[in-house]
Amino acid sequence: MTAKTIAIAADHGGVELKSQIIKSLADNGWEVIDLGTDGSESVDYPDYAQAVAKSIINGDAASGILVCGSGIGMSIAANRYPQIRAALVHDRLSAELCRQHNNANVLCLGARLLGDATALDCVNAFVTTEFEGGRHGRRVEKLSSLPD
Repeated sequence: MTAKTIAIAADHGGVELKSQIIKSLADNGWEVIDLGTDGSESVDYPDYAQAVAKSIINGDAASGILVCGSGIGMSIAANRYPQIRAALVHDRLSAELCRQHNNANVLCLGARLLGDATALDCVNAFVTTEFEGGRHGRRVEKLSSLPD
């Protein structure tokens, strides 16, 4: 795996946007691990969130992108894993902030809520924005701790 390896998956509601994202990432030098789905037949989003989470946890990918109709289900499913910080974003600023302040390692997008250009702008911001560290590092560390 290189720092430019990213895993991506979608349910049936996000499969078309997923294809556009893969093309954009590949065109910009990213190695993309496509974990499905590839059609419009109804599937269960938690299965795809798990696949992306495991690819990051196992070290196969540095980060991930999940797409479903709203992005909500994918973000809930991905955040079940303590090593994952999945952020549902709706614009470039939220994509930048999830990286700068939260060191998000999974971007979640709602294909039915975002236009294609906005979604691709979010992806670009996510993959080009660095974590600021500092006071945010202490906070992010607490996110991976189990609650008392």
